[in-house]
Amino acid sequence: MCGTRAPYQAAVFRIGLAVAIAAFLLREWPNRRVLYGDRSPLSHDMALELGRLDGSFSVLYWTDGRAWFEIVYTLTIASALAVLVGWRTRTTSVLLMVGMVSLESRNSLVGDGGDNVLRIMVIYLVFTRCAQVWSLDARRRNRRGSSPTDRTGVVLWSATGLFLLVAFGMETGWPLVLWTLWGAQGLWYAVGRRFPGSEGRAVLDAAAAMLHNAAMLTIAVQVCLIYATSGWYKVQGTRWQDGSALYYALNLEYFAPWPTLSALLASHTLAVLLLSYGTVMVQVTFPVTLANRRIKNVLLVVMILEHAGIAVLLGIPFFSLAMIACDAVFLPTAFLTAFGARCARLPRPVLPGGATTVRAVRA
Repeated sequence: MCGTRAPYQAAVFRIGLAVAIAAFLLREWPNRRVLYGDRSPLSHDMALELGRLDGSFSVLYWTDGRAWFEIVYTLTIASALAVLVGWRTRTTSVLLMVGMVSLESRNSLVGDGGDNVLRIMVIYLVFTRCAQVWSLDARRRNRRGSSPTDRTGVVLWSATGLFLLVAFGMETGWPLVLWTLWGAQGLWYAVGRRFPGSEGRAVLDAAAAMLHNAAMLTIAVQVCLIYATSGWYKVQGTRWQDGSALYYALNLEYFAPWPTLSALLASHTLAVLLLSYGTVMVQVTFPVTLANRRIKNVLLVVMILEHAGIAVLLGIPFFSLAMIACDAVFLPTAFLTAFGARCARLPRPVLPGGATTVRAVRA
């Protein structure tokens, strides 16, 4: 049977993506109504027309009331936090996907590259088995066994089914996708509960593993496409060809959260030249280096450092967080398992009476 590949990489991807989304939504909390809510310059009627033209989906199309918007925004943050710790990930990842797609589609005119990456990757996340390790779901499975009575899961499944029925009925498009995910989850639980050792359960498990592997491969291909297209577009630009592109970026007020630091780097011509050429070379060659593990690991470290530099110097932290989370799918399994083992050995705070505040989540 087909086995689940890269469970640790999927877990890091889940954690990183959830952190990026939660941080982004919390940062924009004071501006949420202007960006996506009832105070947005893009009125509700205009958003409906734009959604009709491009075929986008958003639960915020239903009404322009503030109460519904606040529910969707808050639930999206809660879903991101639940995905972060791996609690009921099969349900909360779908809720996170619906929330992010709805917010981005409500006002797509204010988005940038980081928003596009988050919206695409959160869809892929739904089809991965990203909670097999380093999650509350994994700890619950280890404690209860392979076929426990999951009352909380049944309640969540029933509540989401009722919501789908009331909200969408039996419409096609996105509602059909959500109904399919809901039905697959119900079938998975029923077969696992009634026939835990049957051939049907083995077939479902193999299908889920193949879907996970395909999703992880798609994420990797998507990351390679992002880097390759970005690099080749830079090659065509005259500023990147003469090595001065970074200099002009550092002198843009919009991309200068630390003006003194930006001016200091911009004043060093050689550093600007090397960083500009190095960025293009790394992005263009990264997909090719995947065939060589050692070179790939070196370039992976360089890419992560590059995104960290972009976050600090150019003030684009959420795009950088999203790309670092995507880069995590290429991290070596040996490094991740060693890192997880080291984290598990960290001392835990002890409360008066000898009770620990945190318990290690066993993979």
